Amino acid sequence: MRPEHCSTRNHIEVWHDRALPSGPERIGFWVVLRGSVLPILVWAGVGCFVYVLYNPLVAMVLGGLFALSFVVGFGLRRRARHSVRCSVYGAVGGVLDKSMAGF
Repeated sequence: MRPEHCSTRNHIEVWHDRALPSGPERIGFWVVLRGSVLPILVWAGVGCFVYVLYNPLVAMVLGGLFALSFVVGFGLRRRARHSVRCSVYGAVGGVLDKSMAGF
């Protein structure tokens, strides 16, 4: 894959498409996070809820699951010969996107 096409709309999917640029162009990490505001807020609320209601250990396990999902997503993208930047952005967007599938 050519580096100039790696960090494009076609390779990074985030939960809200309207936050992305209208065509294939390089996007920044802030755009990925802005497109994922709802999942970030939902999971931050869930983390705070389990921290207060149950135990900090439960919140750490939840954070560990997200970290594991990120590492797996990053590894799969690197194996598919994406750039490091594209792999990081795609892993963050992918974890947040797939985590909201149940909602």
